[in-house]
Amino acid sequence: MMPTRNLRLMLASAAFIGLSGPAFALDGADLVTKLNAASGSSGATIAYEGVNVDGTTVTLTGVSVKSAAAPGKDLKVGEVTLEGVEENDDGGYYVETVSLPDVDTKEDDVAFTAKDISLGGLTIPGNPNGGTVNDILLYESASTGPVTVTAKGKQVFSMEESEANLTKQESDAGFDFDATLSGIKADLSDVEDAKAKDAIEKLGLKTLAGEMTAKGSWEIATGNVSLEEYAFDFANVGRLALAFDFSGYTLEFMKSLQEAMKAQEANPNKEEANQALGLAMMGLVQQLTFNSASVRFDDATITKRALDYIGGQQGVSGDQLAQSLKGMVPLIMAQLNVPELQNQVSTAVNAYLDAPKSLTISAEPAQPVPFPMIIGAAMGAPNTVPSVLGVKVTAND
Repeated sequence: MMPTRNLRLMLASAAFIGLSGPAFALDGADLVTKLNAASGSSGATIAYEGVNVDGTTVTLTGVSVKSAAAPGKDLKVGEVTLEGVEENDDGGYYVETVSLPDVDTKEDDVAFTAKDISLGGLTIPGNPNGGTVNDILLYESASTGPVTVTAKGKQVFSMEESEANLTKQESDAGFDFDATLSGIKADLSDVEDAKAKDAIEKLGLKTLAGEMTAKGSWEIATGNVSLEEYAFDFANVGRLALAFDFSGYTLEFMKSLQEAMKAQEANPNKEEANQALGLAMMGLVQQLTFNSASVRFDDATITKRALDYIGGQQGVSGDQLAQSLKGMVPLIMAQLNVPELQNQVSTAVNAYLDAPKSLTISAEPAQPVPFPMIIGAAMGAPNTVPSVLGVKVTAND
């Protein structure tokens, strides 16, 4: 037989666990309060009609998003389900999955739909005013299914899916991020303006199909933001890729920027608010340093069609227009008084017009350049900016 003392201990333990269960249940209202505190810097807050907690699942009903920039124009969301919710040691929360309802809205003749909207690995900080990476509202992944836009009963835009990922670097040094919008399609055949319609038809742009991709990183300590690629790739048009790298965008900088924007939104005197924001931005820019940037276009036959179209407007062929441009570029560059760039541009343009493959404009100074130095050069001696930034122009490389 079990000793009486052990039996009493087991019963007492069972009673304690049973009675303490509700005391340690998730607080859905507190979760939303802290979510709003963390997202409030963006000017958006969440309102809800009801909250239900079932184990680690929190369901919010009647959800709407309020924006300080558009008072009185709340975005109706509906029911939002948060699954795998855990309370962190700092009083914040980790949410494994956030599922949002499908969107189906219409205003006048334009309808918008979006399906399968979700977030993964949402971290809600307990103290959004802290100074570490763990005090930022973050998600590990975000995605949607099909998205469509319909105008006057005809679908003019669609996207198969979108996905974005945010990954913490080792020792919380920063983040790596990437995003993809795939299966993008646009129908421009019903453009009403006669000139625009003619241009679209002759350029072969009645329908567009492609994708958008982005990839980069953010290092917290130095505030180094490196956007390795932000690209638009469309069939029979080409691929436009942007990249830039700058430093100084630290957590302190980000919070100062958010505070400046909040102050601007809260000031009822918009002229005064905009002036104050402008002054604040000028002060913040002093903290940034330029490292590099580039713009690259890889042609997929749009250049020849553009030359033929523009040439046709002027009564010449596309080849004749190309030869004319070759002669005009040196004259234009001479007027800009940038001798170190003049030969580069002329050589690159000539090579590209002869055989359109790629055209790249890059800026990579030998040493990082503080933004105030760039602004000073632009105001005092604009023709020196290319040399300050280390600008280069190349083609077909």
